[in-house]
Amino acid sequence: MIAKKLLQGISRFRCVLWQVKQYTTITNEPQFLGINNVFTNNIQFINQESVLLHRGYPLLKFMNQCYGNCDDEGKGKQMPIHYGSKEFNFMTISSPLGTQLPQAAGAAYAFKLDKRNACVVCYFGEGAASEGDAHAAFNFAATLSCPIIFICRNNGYAISTPVFEQFKGDGIAAKGPAYGINTIRVDGNDVLAVYYATKNARDFCIKQQKPVLIEAMTYRIGHHSTSDDSTAYRSSDEIAQWNIQTPLAKFRFYLESLGLWCQEKEQELINSTKEEILHFFKEAEKKSKPYWKELFTDVYKEIPDHIRKQMNLMEKHLEEFKEYYPLNSFVHKK
Repeated sequence: MIAKKLLQGISRFRCVLWQVKQYTTITNEPQFLGINNVFTNNIQFINQESVLLHRGYPLLKFMNQCYGNCDDEGKGKQMPIHYGSKEFNFMTISSPLGTQLPQAAGAAYAFKLDKRNACVVCYFGEGAASEGDAHAAFNFAATLSCPIIFICRNNGYAISTPVFEQFKGDGIAAKGPAYGINTIRVDGNDVLAVYYATKNARDFCIKQQKPVLIEAMTYRIGHHSTSDDSTAYRSSDEIAQWNIQTPLAKFRFYLESLGLWCQEKEQELINSTKEEILHFFKEAEKKSKPYWKELFTDVYKEIPDHIRKQMNLMEKHLEEFKEYYPLNSFVHKK
């Protein structure tokens, strides 16, 4: 039953692998298929876009956000791939390293004060665990007994810095007991192992109202970003060795052994997913940009006088020099 349930998520996961091209941590994404199947909608997720996709967030909305067009829920004010969704209990992603950790601890403490039968799930890499924010988050969560699951994806590299240069201790899991946090280390390349570890962590976290730390051991096959050439700091042989142990490959072999998957289905899925991705890509690309006055909204509930003055000056400027601006690319409002 678990295998069939997880199988339902493969299509959405393939979408993740196609759409997250800027940050190609290819072997990190599939492990969260096992994680996400554990949770219901009363969970607050922080900082893992593949979970958002798997939970049903429309692919077109992902594309709208990346283009910052008129249908982007963030109105073009966020960097690409910084998604968020109130409907799916998913906090907007932040760029600064580690900032989501204390935010998550605070959200979990709010759950506790409200006596909600829920918990927060916060994702981060082993590199972020070196930030001071990680210490603050772990300590707050432990001392205040916050219902939060910290999930560390230890993929071996913080951009170009290998783990043996980041810390001398036994990974991230060793930090948990020092803070008084129940901790488990799991094979992050094994979807079922991650599923069971997370299921038990969730049950404990909600029932006991205490934090849990999970360290998922995996490996980053892809480059850190499109501007990164990882062969400058690791060998091609190392990458090839890990490439045969990716979560998708291991889970595919498992499904094939159960007669639930085959090469034909694999190719059909790849083709259909690529077609779907390109369709929404082109649709989002054609949409207009948000109304330019949105530049001045949402910081304050009511626009203060000094901001309104700037907006009025901008309006006069655009009216006077409109031939120099591509205003036809923006939504027009009276």
